[in-house]
Amino acid sequence: MSHVIVIGGGVSGLATAALLAADGHDVELHEARDQLGGRAGTWEKDGFRFDTGPSWYLMPEVFEHFFALLGTSADEQLDLVALDPAYRVYSEGHPPFDVVSGRAQAVALFESIEAGAGAKIDRYLDAAEHAYHLSVDHFLYDGYQNLSGLRHPAVLRSAPQLVPSLSRSLARHVDARFTDTRLRQVLGYPAVFLGGTPYTVPALYQLMSHLDLNDGVLYPQGGMYTFVAALERLARERGVRVHLGSDVRRMLVSDGRAHGVELADGTTHDADLVVAATDLHHLEADLLGGASTGRRRERTPSSGALLLLLGVRGEVPQLAHHTLLFTADWQQNFDAITRAGGHIPDPASLYVCAASQTDPSVAPTGDTNLFVLVPAPANPESGAGGIDRGGDEEIERTADRVIAQIAQWCDIPDLAERIVVRRTITPQDFATDLRTWQGNALGMAHTLRQSALLRDRNTVPGIDGLYRVGADVTPGIGLPMCLISAEIVTKLVRGETAPGRIGALRSAL
Repeated sequence: MSHVIVIGGGVSGLATAALLAADGHDVELHEARDQLGGRAGTWEKDGFRFDTGPSWYLMPEVFEHFFALLGTSADEQLDLVALDPAYRVYSEGHPPFDVVSGRAQAVALFESIEAGAGAKIDRYLDAAEHAYHLSVDHFLYDGYQNLSGLRHPAVLRSAPQLVPSLSRSLARHVDARFTDTRLRQVLGYPAVFLGGTPYTVPALYQLMSHLDLNDGVLYPQGGMYTFVAALERLARERGVRVHLGSDVRRMLVSDGRAHGVELADGTTHDADLVVAATDLHHLEADLLGGASTGRRRERTPSSGALLLLLGVRGEVPQLAHHTLLFTADWQQNFDAITRAGGHIPDPASLYVCAASQTDPSVAPTGDTNLFVLVPAPANPESGAGGIDRGGDEEIERTADRVIAQIAQWCDIPDLAERIVVRRTITPQDFATDLRTWQGNALGMAHTLRQSALLRDRNTVPGIDGLYRVGADVTPGIGLPMCLISAEIVTKLVRGETAPGRIGALRSAL
């Protein structure tokens, strides 16, 4: 049994702590803030409760496998419901339409919008499903300590399709098959949740369309933070000692090996192994005093985000649980966000979650809670958000424009007048509160150079006993990826480098 210190109580840190404790290790977790969850946080005011981060429950088999490793199940830990529709789309200049999960429903929708697109989406989803299963079986659970996984016969057989999908963008791949802008947007928007844009994310990520169009979208009643609460509960039950308000300021490294941490209060804590569930640049610049932990320092962060948490009196039937607003000038919208000195365009492509449409516990009876995500430049000097118009003036003016856009596009003319709770969160807040590099909202973007074996690894060259976990490293962004990242670290601690899932934890044998 090793004494392990985990730095950071986000999803990846909690998941790693739970798995390592279940595998027989003595684990302590230090979280600088007074709340666990990291990006997957929660905030409550006047009876309105908001998730402040991830809001899509996708890849349920990843969650199920993770829970099984801890001797439980998603059914035991969460109250999951399927969303119908999966989401609603308002595309500028067109009437709204609902996307319902299921192959037949997707084929019918695409054919109704563009003649001949039904057969095309059927073939597209066949390829997306194949890419998804290939990734789960051979790429995602691989820490790439060696390249044995890439020599698997299934991977080699798929090389003629795989190589081109890595060399062109998702937008180029989609645009070659579909003409109608609305269909291109439905297939391209998942790139945003990967920290990039349809023009920067490789076409391999068409696999994301398998998740919402084929597989379905779930939601845990009580909010996504119930998943964080489940992780905390499972970790503590397995003996993890959780320290809140415990800020790690320095990593202790001697003779090329990590052996503990120093806290902000000046105390030092020894360990056999250290797991950093932190932003990579914070790890390098602050905890390791400027040392590089990768083969290169040139990384591309995801975009930032302007978040609006809105408590609204009365119901808002114009919005589904998930609603997407897409501008007509799709590429220009992304260019405005990603170029140097960029800005949030007006109007903006954005996402709205009205969880109260499904879950009455997150708002007072008859009222609506809205979580609005507007992709923004990753810029820590963007200005701070605040509660009840307490943010910087330009931030609150931008929020007013976003609220006005939702009201106009979705035919909710009195939306602004009905808002009784309001909070804004900005890239500056991400940088200050979560120490994310440049205030990015999601982690390191899934560009070609930051995907699969080219992404930063879970081990640190030159420092034994130090592991990295989370959205910045293998396999990537999103709650399922953070769970897989935790499993990869657990395998590495065991000394296992082969790709694939863990069959069982030692404590369960």
